[in-house]
Formats: sequence, C-alpha cells, structure tokens
Amino acid sequence: MKLSLKPQETFRDDYTFSNSDDAILRFPFPFPEDTYMYSVNMEPHVRCGASPVFNAVFDIDEHYIGDMADRAITLEQDPLRCQVLPHMGEAEWDTLELIMENLANDYPEHFSLTKNGDEWHWLNRPLDINQKFVFGRAETLPYGPFEYITRQTQGDFSLQDQRDDNLFMDGGMVTSQADWSLNFDVGMSFHEWHGPVPLAHESGVFDRALQYLLRLQYGKPVRRLNWTMTANPRLDTSPENYPLWGPEKATITPDNVGHRMCLRVELQSLYRLPRSNAILFSIRGYLVRLEELALVKKWAIRMHRVMRDLHPKIVEYKGQSRYRQHVVDYLAPHDDGRVLNPGIAAEQDSI
Repeated sequence: MKLSLKPQETFRDDYTFSNSDDAILRFPFPFPEDTYMYSVNMEPHVRCGASPVFNAVFDIDEHYIGDMADRAITLEQDPLRCQVLPHMGEAEWDTLELIMENLANDYPEHFSLTKNGDEWHWLNRPLDINQKFVFGRAETLPYGPFEYITRQTQGDFSLQDQRDDNLFMDGGMVTSQADWSLNFDVGMSFHEWHGPVPLAHESGVFDRALQYLLRLQYGKPVRRLNWTMTANPRLDTSPENYPLWGPEKATITPDNVGHRMCLRVELQSLYRLPRSNAILFSIRGYLVRLEELALVKKWAIRMHRVMRDLHPKIVEYKGQSRYRQHVVDYLAPHDDGRVLNPGIAAEQDSI
C-alpha cells in the first residue's frame, strides 16, 4: 500500500507533531455510539474495516520517522522500557518473524526481507537499516530479536506467556504508554495488570476477555480500540516521567484546549505466536489534536456527547477531571443535535 512519510517530528519539548488531512481521515475514531462504557469489543483483525488503519497487519503511518526517533530517545534515557524474561526467547524470534514478514508484505517500497534458510537479510529504508543475520542466533543482531524489531515498529508491544489457565506479561517494549509501567507490571497475571481499571471488573469484562484470549488461535488475530486523552501530543506518558507531563494537564484552558488537547487512541491487536504459543499484544497509538478532529463533523458531535455524559469513575481513572469541561465546551458548538449513524467511519471524503 502507498505510504508517504513526513520528516522527523517531535513528540516532546516543542511538539511539532501535526496530522495531514489524510492522516485525520484515517484516524481510528473509537466511539461507535454516543455513549461509552467498557466492553470486550473484540473483532477479527482482518485487512478491512471502518478505518484504513485496519488495512495492514501492523499499521505504519506518516509519523513513522519521528515516532521511532522518540522511541530511541526514551530507551536511551530508560533502558528498562524494554524487558523480556529469559524463558521468552522463542517468543522473541516469533515476534521478529511476524513483524518483518508483514511489514515487507504491506510496505514493499520501505521494507524488504530475504530468506536463505536461516540466513536472513532485512532492509528498512526509512531508517537506513541494512541487516544480515542468522535467524535464531541473537548474537548476529545488535539487540535481542524482540528489541531489534520493536525499535523499528510503531506502537508498544507486550509478550504474554500462557500457563496455568492465565496470561502473564513476561516481556515488552513500552515507550508510548498511557500512564502504566512495564517495569512495574512485568511478570504480572492478566487480572493483576488490569487491576486499576474501575467498573470493568465488577461487570466481568476482564473475566470474559481472558477466557476469549486463552482460546486465541494462530493465524486468527483479533483487535479492539481503546482511548484516553493527552495534554499535548506526547508519546511517553509513563508513570516514570509523570513530573514531565502530569503538570501539563493543569495548563489546559478554554483558549488552548483545541490545539493542545489530543484524543489518544490505541489499536490493540493480539496474535498467537506459532513456536512459543505466547501472545503478542500490539498497542498501536494514534494522536489527533481536538482542532483536527473537529474537522470531521460526525466525530466532533459524537465526542461531545461521549465526553459530556462520561461516567465520573471513568473520568477519574482516565485523569480527565482537570480539563474535561474545557473539552466539552470546545466541542459543544459543533453538536447541532442531529441523529448520527452508528459506527466509527468518518462519513466524509475530504477535509
């Protein structure tokens, strides 16, 4: 598929990030209805759907170069953002193979993979990487296989080991998370790392989700959308760096909310890995400023209604108490009271 890449942008400090019109229209808007409550909302991760981001197994977009540069900065400052427990070695190679094959298949003008038995040759043209290595021999790569390929793929990743009828987060590359810590969660079970989420436990959402994922089959990945909001288009909103980004919430005003407040959506996809039987959990993040989102009429109206009527416990959990009313007030003039079609599609072809 055709992919145009922007020059390097920044997701910190001066925040030069912005979306082109095409990037706005392909944004995976997360609200199919005018109200929001937690649900499993899983569907097959197939190459089609209401957003173009579903058309590739691992979506790469115009922000790729800046996104990968930001990951490198975060890893240099905190190498513990990438950790894999020793027993997950086979899952590391599974991940490398899955990502390399699909990037080369979906974006052949940017990536290529050549195999001659165990001797592989990987080309990443946007990042100027030309790597020959032996599959299965970690010493032939500059990093471990999981870290090597996730340094070159947008989104965060975690490796879930399946044992004792449960899933355990036994590895990950996490540099753009929405306020959770890999270093804290590594080794935890499924319910343990989801512990802070309100309301969902009482409704049985996580019990159903775990049973669903334990039955995940190889070759049949699944996906869902999740969301939060971020003050400024910052990728790294980790607990470790809260002193850097937390105070920014308090600087949101009615005058700057449209430019500085971002809807942050995660395309979460899960893949059963063939050799290890582990599950790769991809958390692909997207950012759109409110002033950009408001250019899509249906989305501006629906988001106004969702934010206006959001359950107080969800507002608190997502850390939106300080700025939620500013968001509602900013979007309110766009809501003309019309009845909206269900679904997340933009329903317009241009900005």
